[in-house]
Amino acid sequence: MKKILVLTLVVLAANLSFAQDGVLTYKAEAEGWLVDINEAYAVSQKTGKPIMANFTGSDWCGWCKKLKAEVFDTPEFKKWAEKTVVLVELDFPRRKVIPENIKQQNAGLQQAFQVTGYPTIWVFDMGKDDKGQYTINALGKTGYVRGTAAFTKGVDDMIKKGASN
Repeated sequence: MKKILVLTLVVLAANLSFAQDGVLTYKAEAEGWLVDINEAYAVSQKTGKPIMANFTGSDWCGWCKKLKAEVFDTPEFKKWAEKTVVLVELDFPRRKVIPENIKQQNAGLQQAFQVTGYPTIWVFDMGKDDKGQYTINALGKTGYVRGTAAFTKGVDDMIKKGASN
């Protein structure tokens, strides 16, 4: 069943206003990953690709580090992702400092998706309703999966299932 979430623009607007002021200089450590959901929305709309959001604790979560090393850092994953999804890193570090607007954005999305553990990866399509609020059509979620082939197959299956509904 497709799950539709409506996020208020207020939660994400803070992120956009900081970015417009030139304050946002924070980037994901890995190439190809975005940190701004507004930017991910724009890329998704332009390319027609769903968003794959990685809720992670990059500097403390052992399973997150394992998933990154075994899947996300592989050339096979990078090639697959470039063709298939828009990558977004939603980080909840303990030691690394991230801008307040990104913290607020990530916390809002964590609450909207009811994420309680890491790593959690959600795949979804985004749109906007008549009032300018983001709508999210969740295609599915996963966590740690061993190996690039198994991980990408699982996400491909979510996307196909979502397209057929």
